[in-house]
Amino acid sequence: MERKMKFPDHCKILAALIAFSLPFISLNALAAAKPAKQAAAVRNKIIFQVSDDDMRKWNMVLGNAKNVQQDLGESKVVIEVVVYGPGLGMLTFDSPVGSEVADAINAGIKFVACERTMRGLHLSKDDMLPSLGYVSSGVVELMLKQQEGYAYIKP
Repeated sequence: MERKMKFPDHCKILAALIAFSLPFISLNALAAAKPAKQAAAVRNKIIFQVSDDDMRKWNMVLGNAKNVQQDLGESKVVIEVVVYGPGLGMLTFDSPVGSEVADAINAGIKFVACERTMRGLHLSKDDMLPSLGYVSSGVVELMLKQQEGYAYIKP
């Protein structure tokens, strides 16, 4: 004698709800994964401060900026180096790191010089390396970039 099991009505309702919900559960999982993919497309932003003429710090900043580009991909990161105070001498034509700075600029790293410091040191744009950017105040530039979401690094 064969016996058929009967499911109570509440089990039938539960099974129907589960079957109906499965497509929506998988759509929700896809939607949750989408922001992670979009976040990966967002460009990272980093700003370095250099305010002294210590060669070790300059080499560290140049190396760190290059490493960030290599690790994240040049097209996925915006890098700016803000230079003021005694560090500004490293952006002049006779700078001991001038060729390394030029290489970094050619690789897409932006270097900006503080015009306030330039005036204090009696330097003009003619005294500086080519392809630099200029800001009226290095400290204000750092503050504004941090407000825009840039990660701030000072060696």
